[in-house]
Amino acid sequence: MTINIAVCIKQVPNTNQVKIDKKTGTLIRKGIKTICNPDDKNAMEEALKLKDKYDDVKITVISMGPSQATEIIKEALAMGADRGILLSDRKFAGSDTLATSTILATALRKIQEKEGLDIIFCGRQAIDGDTAQVGPQIAQHLDLPIISYVQELKYLGEKVQVKRALENGYMQIEAQIPVVLTTISDLNKPRYPHMRRIFDVFGKNPVIPVETWTADDLPDLDNTQIGLNGSPTRVIKTYTPDRTFKGEILEGETAHVAHILIESLKQKQIL
Repeated sequence: MTINIAVCIKQVPNTNQVKIDKKTGTLIRKGIKTICNPDDKNAMEEALKLKDKYDDVKITVISMGPSQATEIIKEALAMGADRGILLSDRKFAGSDTLATSTILATALRKIQEKEGLDIIFCGRQAIDGDTAQVGPQIAQHLDLPIISYVQELKYLGEKVQVKRALENGYMQIEAQIPVVLTTISDLNKPRYPHMRRIFDVFGKNPVIPVETWTADDLPDLDNTQIGLNGSPTRVIKTYTPDRTFKGEILEGETAHVAHILIESLKQKQIL
């Protein structure tokens, strides 16, 4: 019996070079170096670990973005994924997390109805938005159980057993499949792409071409719920935090200065 896995990945800008369009409140991505979102690579690695362990596992990688996002899908294919799908359409531009999850969930539902899906992996959050919303929203759209902050995973056939990271420990959870899981960096260490598959995927005649789906390929998609106009959230203001600090110079005898410093640190609850 085939274990069907989907991994949602995102192409994100180098966070040291982020610029914001002041009119739309969205990220300016043109001309900025992009990478695969780090948490999504942990999701990809965990899917590949299941493929290493079990004989019949199919991994579909799916991403939403402009045409250049095919690069991260190719990277995932070179790592060992079986199929890559890019959701790309001008109608998708400006989508917030809710609109994005609506588009992704519609595509995933199409795959689920045709082939079945056992596990949907997402990274915990993207480094450009840091919302951690898309994974749980996908689960809500698909009416599936969601376990976030996955620190350890065991696949038990009809269910998964997960160690979910908390601030001061962890929680042990079991859930029936199909299930949505969001992963953190503590889960694993992503592997490097295979050399042979790099040539197969990035060559002039790729063995595994990336599929591109537009809004027309998703007939169940409600166009009023996607794109900038279909996004209920807006960025009102974006600014760089003021990182200037006001210092204070203490003068006098060493013992006196030390006493003043200690009292000041106690007042600020540093000591």
